[in-house]
Amino acid sequence: MKEELITGVMQQMLPYLDNAQLKQLKQVMEQILFYYEITDAEVKQVEDDSNELMAMFIAAKRIEGCSEKTLKYYQTTIAAMITSLGKNVRHILTEDLRTYLTDYQSNHQSSRVTIDNIRRILSSFFSWLEDEDYIIKSPVRRIHKVKTASSIKETYSDEDLEKMRDNCEELRDLAMIDMLASTGMRVGEMVLLNCDDINFTERECKVFGKGDKERIVYFDARTKLHLQEYLDSRTDNNPALFVTLRAPHRRLQIGGIEHRLREMGERLNIPKVHPHKFRRTLATMAIDKGMPIEQLQRLLGHQRIDTTLQYAMVKQSNVKTAHRKYIS
Repeated sequence: MKEELITGVMQQMLPYLDNAQLKQLKQVMEQILFYYEITDAEVKQVEDDSNELMAMFIAAKRIEGCSEKTLKYYQTTIAAMITSLGKNVRHILTEDLRTYLTDYQSNHQSSRVTIDNIRRILSSFFSWLEDEDYIIKSPVRRIHKVKTASSIKETYSDEDLEKMRDNCEELRDLAMIDMLASTGMRVGEMVLLNCDDINFTERECKVFGKGDKERIVYFDARTKLHLQEYLDSRTDNNPALFVTLRAPHRRLQIGGIEHRLREMGERLNIPKVHPHKFRRTLATMAIDKGMPIEQLQRLLGHQRIDTTLQYAMVKQSNVKTAHRKYIS
């Protein structure tokens, strides 16, 4: 109760005192209140503005360029925390959030990765509240990153890629596989492509990544030929690069591509065939062949180089070769 009282007073004084003065105020209040017992009293409840603050945070993130999908995830995560704790976000303490994360993991049987994702979102929210002077200090500061087990993500072998190419029953599927394999683009970026976005002369195309960030990606000669064959075979006038096989030939969606590739993987006995696996395969191959990590980061459209390093898995055979070259 004392801590909440001190926090409340300091929040009220935020506009009038600097950090050093706030620190001094806190020390003085702690010393004086040490000799007193604080009890609850009937007080008029101050209107809870938690949802209003959350809406302002989401608006700030929208201005920063976050996608609507990301914003929805942020809002759902923060709203769940507010509802569960039942407190004004201005009064939430570190202990409240630790208990919330522990209970959430227990009740939902969530992985450590999921819990750390929630922690990161809450950290972003409370750091924004701190920066905007709505709270004195983020309660997430003392909640450290959740340690997660690192696992080696699988990539396609050369044999897997050739097997998929050889067993494509439709020109569209062949062009689609080549496009994913040679550009490393996200499947969400590919479904947004139009025919006019393709520059066959330069073998490149413009894509819009996360947060509507624009970049150029490149494809190889084989992809160019298969893409041209596919487009020449089409009889529809849909501007989309990839469309459904049946009339009225609508723009192909992410779910349709995932379903098509999953079916192919089951038919050819190739495990875990998924669009994102092409992107990871390209990243690994690029690193394997000595592509500078900064260039790969730009090619994949990553904002942080740490993300690129997570995608690029060095082959164990090359580690062995490097050991013999530099150490043995």
